[in-house]
Amino acid sequence: MKPNPQKLFDVLYGAYGPQHWWPAKSIEAMMVGVILVQNTAWTQAAKVVDVLDANNSLTWQALRDIEDEKLWQWLRPAGYFRVKSQRLKALAKFMAGYDDKIDKLFTLETSELRSKLLQVNGVGKESADSIICYGAKREVFVVDTYTRRLFVRLGWISEKAGYDEIQKLVHNNINKQADIFNEYHALIVQHAKEHCLKKPSCNNCPVKFCLKVGI
Repeated sequence: MKPNPQKLFDVLYGAYGPQHWWPAKSIEAMMVGVILVQNTAWTQAAKVVDVLDANNSLTWQALRDIEDEKLWQWLRPAGYFRVKSQRLKALAKFMAGYDDKIDKLFTLETSELRSKLLQVNGVGKESADSIICYGAKREVFVVDTYTRRLFVRLGWISEKAGYDEIQKLVHNNINKQADIFNEYHALIVQHAKEHCLKKPSCNNCPVKFCLKVGI
């Protein structure tokens, strides 16, 4: 089937409506959440964000200063707490170079911003693009496991397709608007929770043109 990202977006938006992502109180909370959500569910990451906030530690200065043992304790619900502690501190150290000011960081042009973020320990392409899409509100599509799974089942990509290939497929075949990319990623996540699970639940799936539907 020829890829049609615009059609897929329209179908998902019609089925689920606006998602209002990223589900965080601030851009700082979103950036911290991007690290915490790695290899875990957002519900678990959100618990840690709330704990950090409740302990006045959801600031870059606080994250730089907090003792490792205390941070480990708070990060446990998100898993890999030692690794994620190192990554949060690396991100906090990175932000010190911009006087802890999000607006100063986001003055960078998109390609330079992405390049700078990718130099931070623990910030890969998905994490960097999440910050750029949801924080800086730029025209960048975030590719995750759910996206790959859905696109493979649609027959749009092979299971070996790389991140850049998948992102380019969307960028080249949809109206490039920051709010569209924001919604698109969120809609795919919602669809993955309801239908496009590891074991697909195709009953009443809104994506009727999926190759798995009816099998």
